[in-house]
Parts: sequence; C-alpha cells; structure tokens
Amino acid sequence: MTDSVSLANAFAHGTTDKRIEVLRQIGQTGSISKAAREAGISYKAAWQAIDTLTNLTGVSLVEKVVGGVGGGGAKLTDEGERLLQIAGVLEKKRQEVLDQFQGETIDTVDARFSRLSIRTSMRNYLPCRVKGLKMSGQIVRVCLAVNDSMPVLIARITRTSAELLALKPGLQVVAMCKATAVKVFDETNTSNLSSANQFCGKVARISAGDKEDEVTMELIPGLQLVGFASADRKIQLEDRVFASVDESAVVVALLP
Repeated sequence: MTDSVSLANAFAHGTTDKRIEVLRQIGQTGSISKAAREAGISYKAAWQAIDTLTNLTGVSLVEKVVGGVGGGGAKLTDEGERLLQIAGVLEKKRQEVLDQFQGETIDTVDARFSRLSIRTSMRNYLPCRVKGLKMSGQIVRVCLAVNDSMPVLIARITRTSAELLALKPGLQVVAMCKATAVKVFDETNTSNLSSANQFCGKVARISAGDKEDEVTMELIPGLQLVGFASADRKIQLEDRVFASVDESAVVVALLP
C-alpha cells in the first residue's frame, strides 16, 4: 500500500496534473490510447505519465488486460483506484480552502500560490535516500540510494545548494534528470559508459528517431528510466541495455 511519502510525491503538482487525468481516463475507458485522447495528449505522453506516477508512488497503478472484445486493454490496480479517490478528496479540500478567501478571485489566489509547485521538463523522477555527502571545496557529491539492488546514484551540486536543502544522510529526496542527459547503450557498446552513474535494465518501450531512439528501460519492477540511444544500434524491445548520466545532470529535489 502506498505510504504518505509516496502520496506526497504523486500529488506534488495538484490534482489538475495531466498525469492524474490520464489515470482517471484509464479507469473510465479501460484503454491507454483512449485515455490519451480524452486527456488531450499523445499515447507516448500517456505512458510517460503512468511511468512517472509509478516511479513516484513505488507501486503499480495500471495493469494490462489480455483478451476481450477489443483484444485487450488496461485497468487501474487497487492502488491506482486508491490514488484517484485521494485525488478527489484533495481537490475538494483545495477548493474549500480557496473559497475561504474574501475579496479575491479564486483564479488570483490559485495563480499566486501555484508558483510554489513549479513543474519541470524533467522526464526522470527517482525517489531515493541520501546515503552520504562528499565535500570538495564548493562542490558536494551527493550519494543517493535508489534501491538496495541498484548502484548508488551521484549528484554533483554546489555546497550552497546542499546547505539550502539541508541535505543529510537518511533524508528522503527525489533525483531528477532530463531524458536527453541519459545515454543508453547495448551490451556491445559499454565502453562508452561513463565511470559513474551506470545502470542496467531491460527495454520496455522504444520511440524511433532519425538519429536517436528514445528508450524507456525498466531498472527494476516499477521503476523506469528514459534516455536516448543511437539509432544505428538497432536496440529492440526486451534487450538488456545500459545507461549512464553525468553527475552534474542530476537534480536533487526535496519532497513537498
């Protein structure tokens, strides 16, 4: 069952988030493609929404349905249904709070405070725990434990940032990075991997491009990483692949 930390991750940007809408539409339509159309986004973006929420909550929210009249589809797991129920309650409470303001329109109040929960273009969100801090002048290498079975993730930040975030061992944080910062390689091309932040996984989805393919790899069940691989490597679904990301490309964020 999802805990309070996981729920805080999922609702960091409010229930108007497209990601929550995708879940809602999957519950109503039983189809990811239909959910994407109803939410006004692409099929690819709908999958990204599912992957991000799965990463942040740490549990499976959507499962495939095999067979049936339409040849299969998707449905929400019990945890997915629970997440939507909580989303509805939070939206109701949010509205009640905004209604308490007198002399100001809801739009004005909402716009002012929504800046406190800025969304980003980051595709990768990895909940983790600070394992240690290595100081070197004005630079701090933050060692992050994503999962006991995975290598430590390193984020290279300034000492000032570490102080402002009050980072310390044991603190729960979210590591983020852009998909374009993640380089994916097949087993025959591992010599190009950087020395730090190396990960291994299985290809879950591929979006082909002219020069680079966007690859979604499953690191462990329920945890995905999106990156790019050279199109000439001809990476296929289910392939075992490796990924690396520069330490300076990893952003450390506090939980709300």
